[in-house]
Amino acid sequence: MAAQAQVDVGGILRPQGSLDPSTALRPYSERLGSRAAAHLLRRAGFGGTADEIRRYGSMHAGEAVSLLLDAKASPGPTPDLVNAQAPLTRRDVRDVLDELQLWWLNAMLSSPAPLSEKLTLYFHGHFTSRATPRFPRITYQQNALFRSYALGNLRELTRAVSKDPAMLIYLNGGANVAAHPNENFARELMELFTLGLGNFTEQDVRESARAWTGWHVDRRSASAQFNPALHDGGSKRFLGRTGNFNGDDVVNIIFAQPQCARFFATSLLNWFVYNNPEPQLVETVAAMLRAHDFELRPVVAAILQSDVFYSARAYRALVKSPVEFVVGTYKVLGLSKLDAGALPALAQMGQRLFFPPSVAGWPGGQNWLTSGTMIARQNFLTRVLGAQGLSASVWLHGLPLTPQDVSKRLAQTILQGDAAPAALFELQGYLGGAGSAALGTLSVENYDQRLRGAAYLAMATPAYQLN
Repeated sequence: MAAQAQVDVGGILRPQGSLDPSTALRPYSERLGSRAAAHLLRRAGFGGTADEIRRYGSMHAGEAVSLLLDAKASPGPTPDLVNAQAPLTRRDVRDVLDELQLWWLNAMLSSPAPLSEKLTLYFHGHFTSRATPRFPRITYQQNALFRSYALGNLRELTRAVSKDPAMLIYLNGGANVAAHPNENFARELMELFTLGLGNFTEQDVRESARAWTGWHVDRRSASAQFNPALHDGGSKRFLGRTGNFNGDDVVNIIFAQPQCARFFATSLLNWFVYNNPEPQLVETVAAMLRAHDFELRPVVAAILQSDVFYSARAYRALVKSPVEFVVGTYKVLGLSKLDAGALPALAQMGQRLFFPPSVAGWPGGQNWLTSGTMIARQNFLTRVLGAQGLSASVWLHGLPLTPQDVSKRLAQTILQGDAAPAALFELQGYLGGAGSAALGTLSVENYDQRLRGAAYLAMATPAYQLN
């Protein structure tokens, strides 16, 4: 495929023809500007405030990405009930799970390391397991594990999560013993976590299950323990290799397969760039993963500062998940803390943290946008924009007074100028008082109400549903 010239429009590369996958990962050398900075902050985090977008917009891509990579994670104090060793009563279970979800959502909103939280969310959907309601410490520890490997080594994370109590409980690893091997985890380890369908056999599943025998969970101490007496120490034939393999050996053999790097390359490109990436682009990222021995930091750095990341195809190409939609809305409004009302809203939109629908995680993409979930998104916006606490939002202050200027400022702040002409015309008409009193000066009684309504219209646009 021949290379082609590219035009920089407001910080977003618009290729003349299709982007060349062989050169797509070359560094994007231009200063970001507001649109590209907002794009980076949405993908590498959960969006940016107007001040953050201005600050990152003044940087080149490499400088901005380095700042995100070097930020230190600080999710905040652990919820009190998480550390309880005794099983929770059924009365306490719902409260502590709500508390844990709200704790993580607020970490996403206010963490000084948004990329770390974004990758924690990525791993939560990739290495899928469900909450352990009566032992929330187990759920919390898995979340902390994902955060600790956010920019670490994929092979070592896979090894660690394979022995994680939450995963052992969810996929019956604690019931996997030499006398009666349980194949659940062995199958999903290859099918959903590392290789994909068609890259292993049923014999590989059986032999992997034997290799993982012997682990069990002490729920009170939230720890995984290995019992050699329950382990099958016999010879196994796995993915073309023969030996007395244990679980760690299985992970090493999987990561030696060329398909493993392709699998993670595809997954990372789908998460950060766009869906259905070109095979040549997948191979380029896969080669980079192998070259860096599956260390995520250099690979994520290369993706986030690449031409393809700032290309027209990548821009607003991914549907916001409910979590991205909710946290991003609080972010753009300049609000500092999510309240408990966000939890039922997320459930209605189809994403309850720690409770994915299946071991495959959330389907994502267009599946997030149905008639029911769109109503839930609109109801959430109505609630947030109607809250008294919104008066603390910085974006409401210092706005110009004319309908045309206010609509442009709102479209720039909320959509980075990505409002279609018809949407901008609707905003101007609404602020101009279509059907009621016009917005003229700060003394107009419905000024604040109209600003909130206009913000709602901007956030209800198709562009705002996209990352």
